[in-house]
This record gives sequence, structure tokens and C-alpha cells, in this order.
Amino acid sequence: MSQLRRIFKKLYHLYGPQGWWPLMNYEGKNPTKTGSLHGYHPLNYDLPETPDEQFEIIVGTILTQNTAWTSAEKALENLKKLDAIHPERLLLLDDELLKSAVRPAGFLNQKSAYLKNISQFFQSLEGRTPSRKEVLQVKGVGNETADSILLYAYKNPEFVVDAYTKRIFSHLGLVNEKISYMDLKRVFENNLPEDVPLYQEYHALIVEHAKRYYRNKPYSEILDIGK
Repeated sequence: MSQLRRIFKKLYHLYGPQGWWPLMNYEGKNPTKTGSLHGYHPLNYDLPETPDEQFEIIVGTILTQNTAWTSAEKALENLKKLDAIHPERLLLLDDELLKSAVRPAGFLNQKSAYLKNISQFFQSLEGRTPSRKEVLQVKGVGNETADSILLYAYKNPEFVVDAYTKRIFSHLGLVNEKISYMDLKRVFENNLPEDVPLYQEYHALIVEHAKRYYRNKPYSEILDIGK
């Protein structure tokens, strides 16, 4: 068993299944209480099941850029009140109204524009699954957002890494702290089975662990999961 698999098992034992990506109309509660308060679906890997749910996840990946999920969730709720979590309706929104709805997630000018870009892209797909290259061509979508869209909205085996991933695994001495996004992504994908539920849970568990032990704490206080 690889070191990465051992770490996954420890995290899963500590926190259990996370049920990502949260969906607003799903009744499940947050299993760990550090993100939103609802919308989680532990052990249900069938979601999303509809284009509307796919689009909600995609909108969420844009809104959560450079901010906490709780802030992104408030913006999502504003969009829901406007009945705008549908690409055609979001595209019809007045720019100022869209910016007002997005405001809780910050970067309202950028994110409003990015939401319109991704809405047009989603419409153009006509129900098919895009390639990673296609998603990355949408202005406002970088590596982490693209992989989040593909893993959670389309259930494609693309491992998502973020700043937390780099911080935890460099602290454990498994990667260099200056490793690139794509190199770190390959570390996981080359050492784990190509499995969507595994990728989803591992990413979510890394975020949960980092929220508890890698926020504003000296390394001496961090729970070491690498041993």
C-alpha cells in the first residue's frame, strides 16, 4: 500500500465520508460542520443526476475561488432566489443584479463575468462531457476549477489539488513545497487507482484536515497523519 493510500485511510477514519459537492436542494447535513450546513450527501456518489445539478456545481466552483465555501454558498442562495442557477436565466440577468448576488463571494466583477462565460460554455456543450482542455479554455477557469468541474459535476477521474494539498504534503516531506499544480496532480493520479469516489473523498478530506490543523497554527501543533 502506498503512503498516499495510508494517509487517505487515516483521514477517512478521522472524519468519515464527506459527501461533496454540496447541493442546495439536497437535505443531507454537513458531516463535519466546517463548511455549509446542508447539501452534503455522504456515500451517495450518484449525484449530480440532472443538468441543473451539474450547473449548480459548476457555478459553485467559480464562486468559491479565493474564498470560503460559506461565502460562496451565500452567493448561490442569492442566485437561487433570482431563479438564476440555470445558464439561460443567468445570462439574461442584468449585470448589476448579478454582481449584487455574487457580492458575498467577493471579486464580484470578475466572478460575474466568469459566471457568464461558463454559462455560455455549458450551453454550448448540449449535454456532452467536455475535455479538460476545453474547460481550461473558458476565461476564469484555471487548473483547480477545471478539475473540480470535471470531478464533481461530470464524475471524471481528475484529481483536484489546492494550496492545502501542497501545504500538507510538503509538510509531510512527500513533495517539494514549490511543486507545480500539474506535478502534484500527477503524484496523486500515478499512485492511486483511477476512481471517482476515491478522488472526491480524498480531496474533501484534505480540505477538512487542513481547516482543522493547517490554519494559523505552528507546525508543532499540527496533527501528523504521515506516520
